[in-house]
Amino acid sequence: MESQNKIVLVTGATSGIGRAIAIELANDGYDIIITGRRADRLMKLEHEIKSVSKTSRILSMHFDVRNLSEVESAFHKLPNEWSKISILVNNAGLAAGFDPIQTGDLLDWEQMIDTNVKGLLYVSKMVIPEMINRKEGHIINISSIAGKEVYPKGNVYCASKHAVDALTKGMRMDLLEHGIKVSSVSPGMVETEFSIVRFKGDKEKAENVYTGLTPLNASDIAQTVSWIVSRPKHVNINDIVIMPTAQASAAVSYRK
Repeated sequence: MESQNKIVLVTGATSGIGRAIAIELANDGYDIIITGRRADRLMKLEHEIKSVSKTSRILSMHFDVRNLSEVESAFHKLPNEWSKISILVNNAGLAAGFDPIQTGDLLDWEQMIDTNVKGLLYVSKMVIPEMINRKEGHIINISSIAGKEVYPKGNVYCASKHAVDALTKGMRMDLLEHGIKVSSVSPGMVETEFSIVRFKGDKEKAENVYTGLTPLNASDIAQTVSWIVSRPKHVNINDIVIMPTAQASAAVSYRK
C-alpha cells in the first residue's frame, strides 16, 4: 500500500548537511529520496534510516547532478509511487580550491559551477513540473554566507552561491502563482567534509579553518530545514542566514 507520507528529495545526501537533513526529515515522518554520486554511502544511509525510522520509506537514486543525462535517466526511472515529490532540498554543492582569481584552476571553476548552479537547475527542472500539476510544493536551496558576501580567494565559489541566491529569488517569483514555496538556507562555517574537499584532502588545512572556535555542525542545518518545512501552508521562510556565534561575517570571526 502506498505511503501517505509526503515525499522529500535530498541531493548530495551521502555526507555532511545532506545526510543530516535526510535523517532529520525521516525522523519527522517524511518518505525520503536520497541522491548522490557514491553508491556505497547511499546504501549505508538507506540502511541507517530504515533502522531508526519505522514509518518512513527510503529510496536511493545514484547519479551525479553535474551530468544532465544521468539526472534525466534517474528521474525517468523513478517509480510512479515516488513521483509526487513535495519537498526538494537542493543541497549538492562544494567549494574547490582557494586561490586568487589570477591563479585559479579552470577545472575547479567548472566543478563548482556545474555542481552548485547547473546541478541545482537540472534537478529542479525534473521536479518542478509535477509540483505545478499539484499546485503545491516546497523547494529549499542550501546556499551559503558566500552567497551574501564575497571574501578573498572565494571568487568563483562566492559567484556560484550568489547565483543560487538569485535563482532562489527568481524561482520564488516564477512559481508564486502555482502555490510553490521557495526558501534558502545560508550557513556560515559548518564543520563537515566541506573544507577537506576544498583543500583537496589536506586535513591539516581543513582543520585550521575551525581552529579556536566552535563552528556549526550538519545537524544545526538539518534542524533549521525541519523547522522551515513545518511552517503552516500560508507561511514561507524566504531565507535564513545561520552563523556560529563566533562568526560575524564571511571573513570576520573570533578565535580563542
